[in-house]
Amino acid sequence: MINVLILGGTSEASALASAVSQRGIPAMFSYAGRVNAPKAQPLPTRVGGFGGADGLAAFITQQRITHIIDATHPFATQMSRNVLAAAQQTDVPAIALTRPAWTPTTHDNWQHVASVEEAVSALEGPPQRVLLAIGRMHLAAFAAQPQHHYVLRLVDEPTAPPPLAHFTTTVDRGPFTLEGDLALLKTQRIERIVCKNAGGEGAVSKLGAARALGVPVIMIDRPALPARHEVHSVDEVLAWLNDRS
Repeated sequence: MINVLILGGTSEASALASAVSQRGIPAMFSYAGRVNAPKAQPLPTRVGGFGGADGLAAFITQQRITHIIDATHPFATQMSRNVLAAAQQTDVPAIALTRPAWTPTTHDNWQHVASVEEAVSALEGPPQRVLLAIGRMHLAAFAAQPQHHYVLRLVDEPTAPPPLAHFTTTVDRGPFTLEGDLALLKTQRIERIVCKNAGGEGAVSKLGAARALGVPVIMIDRPALPARHEVHSVDEVLAWLNDRS
């Protein structure tokens, strides 16, 4: 009998959970636990890590999982690597539901970097007001450039102040709008944006706002992953499940 494990954390994962539930496909949804109040899902849900690839493989075996769907954030690379390793260990088929990466237009001013560390280095220079739209995990790295005033866009209010000399926090949860992001950039007098190339529609509006206002963007490119079966829509995942059920 089919028993699906969806590793979530994206809007695409939530859309997939709804589609799977509506079709009566037995499935479980898993969150990493990095958000205080994750979105409720129409499936049995667990929160927290597995203990690496071996722990995930053990969970897959114990729960008799027959199909694994990696619908995690494009930068959750360790989990995606764990999925590939656990799928190989257990001989359970896996697929990744991902968002196509954003690509610049001729009117964008992007500086591509390969890592958070490179983004920090790219901020060398005179003080600016910088929007950090990168989540909360890597904020401390920007203390190495203390001359800037950082505007932090976060899903949750931080439990402790980040170690930044000058910052403002704005707490909001996407999907965001072009009008809202134009207002944010204008109100906060943003002179540069640092963001990850997450792709998708939920957070792309900041790039449209940056384009309209001529704000340069430091774009952290996606890390490379081993070759895997990857699709970009819920329908493609459902077709994959149908072919293997």
